[in-house]
Amino acid sequence: MKTLRLTAIRRSLMFTAVTASLFCVRPAQGFTVTLEQVGSNVVATGSGAINLTGLTFSLSGTLANNVIIPNLGIIQMGGNLFLDQYFQITGPASFGSGDFSLANTASGDFVGIFDSNGDIDVPQGYVSGAALPNSMTFNNATFASLGVTPGTYVWSWGTGLPNQNFTLIIGGAGVPDGGSTVSLFGCALLGLAALRRKLSC
Repeated sequence: MKTLRLTAIRRSLMFTAVTASLFCVRPAQGFTVTLEQVGSNVVATGSGAINLTGLTFSLSGTLANNVIIPNLGIIQMGGNLFLDQYFQITGPASFGSGDFSLANTASGDFVGIFDSNGDIDVPQGYVSGAALPNSMTFNNATFASLGVTPGTYVWSWGTGLPNQNFTLIIGGAGVPDGGSTVSLFGCALLGLAALRRKLSC
């Protein structure tokens, strides 16, 4: 009897693994900025890539500042301020009640969201899919002083291809997973149902 139960458990685990590979969805991809309190400073760190498909080119130019303006849904960051601007993004109109805050330091590729215009900024001459590491720091600041509201904010465009989103995570909130958690939960339930059926035989 014990051997039969072990066999049933093994088969159930195999069934769960196969089902997971067929139905589980990969996490959402794209460019992500995390805004965290680090000691007495607030640090924004960006990583990922952007797919320009579905966006409309607007202009090329330069920008003088690394800033956040939470009440207008604006975050712009990076050391190289030469940019190309595209429009047709959709997402949150704001991520807090704060006004203009200028970063003290910044580095990396310039990337920004200007939601009040539906714009996204990328480095000048940017090619879809290239990595975009960057960061900026607000010295002697807190989430409260910057007027940002902790949470996860997502802007998107196009038809759902990989990297057609920009995610801002304030204060360690979870990254949207594109449905993978729900799928894994469903896979686990299917596996448990199969196990119960086998053990009841």
